[in-house]
Formats: sequence, structure tokens, C-alpha cells
Amino acid sequence: MKSPAAPPLPILDGDRVTDAVRVQILATEHWNLLATRSMTWNEMFSRASMFLTVLSAAVVALAFVAQATAFGEGFRLFAFVVLPVVLLLGLATYSRLSAINEYDVWLVAGMNRLRHAYLEMAPELEPYFISGRNDDIPGLWQTYSPGWLTPSYTPGTPSFNLGMLLTSTPNVIGAISALVAGVLAALIAETLGVSVAVSATIGSALGLVLLVVLLWSPMRGVARMRRDYRPRFPTEEQTGT
Repeated sequence: MKSPAAPPLPILDGDRVTDAVRVQILATEHWNLLATRSMTWNEMFSRASMFLTVLSAAVVALAFVAQATAFGEGFRLFAFVVLPVVLLLGLATYSRLSAINEYDVWLVAGMNRLRHAYLEMAPELEPYFISGRNDDIPGLWQTYSPGWLTPSYTPGTPSFNLGMLLTSTPNVIGAISALVAGVLAALIAETLGVSVAVSATIGSALGLVLLVVLLWSPMRGVARMRRDYRPRFPTEEQTGT
């Protein structure tokens, strides 16, 4: 015998949508943002793994060719074919990972807005939320930051450090790409008859310049967001300041 079907969820309470339906709509959107964020992170790790796999294969191949040709003309010709491909893949990977990081900020802002809506309907649940519930910079920082693990942490206070910035996945890929660019530049200079010391200097300088450019790019993105982004639920409204 079949159990009786559950009564349908009431949609309207008088002339307004019920809170149960509001929560259901918000939860559906929340799960949609979580799924999208999960897919972007999976893409980030897949692209980084692909680049590192190609880089490892290129290094092994160069080692075998160097051993077979005693670093002669054959090695240089092979390096001029392989290294530009690795560099192009590295720069493309860095560009895509940086875009994913920027997109992730917008996803987190959307989820913070949804938490703000949850707390508007049930403000007594506020002590149980550790993520941000405002979509401005302090609210985003509260969601991203691990600082809430420390007793002295103030919500919205930046806790990132230089180490976290330099070891992020896009910046690691950017640093490796800059190293590949430096090696390629040094090899080109040596092939043109420049001394080893000068070739190494040229390669190091070019790699350092490219590294600075790549590290500066996401900082420009943050500055652009601070200038153009207009939050709907800033922290000031919550604190009354």
C-alpha cells in the first residue's frame, strides 16, 4: 500500500511568498554557486597539473637529447622547439588561473549575499555563521580568511601574508613560466655568440621582469575591483557605522 503523498508546499501566504519558499529559492541558488565554484577549482587544478606534466616531460626530453648530442646544435634546435611551447602553455595557464581566481571572488560575493538573506529571515542564527554575510571587501575577506581560528581575530580584518600570496597556484605557475622564459632567453643569447656570463644575466633579467609583470597583474585586478565594485550589503549597514 502506497503511503499518502505529502501535502504540497504552500507558495503564497496571503499576497506574499512564504518564508519556506524563499529559503528554498535561496538554497537552490546557493547550491548552484557552490557547484560552479567546485567546477572552477577542478579546472584550476586540472590546468595546473597539465602544465606541470608537460614541463616535466620537456625537462626529461631535454636531458636525454643533451646526453645524446653533448649539448651541441641538435640540443639547441630541440630546445628552441620545446621551450617556446612550454612557455606558451605556462602563460596561457597562468592567465586562465588568474581569471578563475577573479571569478571565484564574484561567486563568494554571491554566497555572502545569500547568507545575508538567511540572517534577515533568521537573525538569531548569526552566532553560528563563520563566513562573511556582507558582499563588500571586509565581508569577502572574512569568508576567505583563516584568521577566524585565532581568538583575537576581528571579522573582516585582512590576515593574508606575503607567503600566502606568493604560494598561490597562479603565482607558482607564473614563477615557473618566468623561469622558462629566462632559460630560453639565455639559450638564444648564447647561440648568438654572447658569453655565458652575459647570457645568464640576460636570462635572469628577462625572467625577473616577466615575474614582476605576472605578479603585478592580479594586484591590478584587485585595484580595479575596489574601484568599480558596488556592494549591495556593505558591512557598515550591519554595524551601523
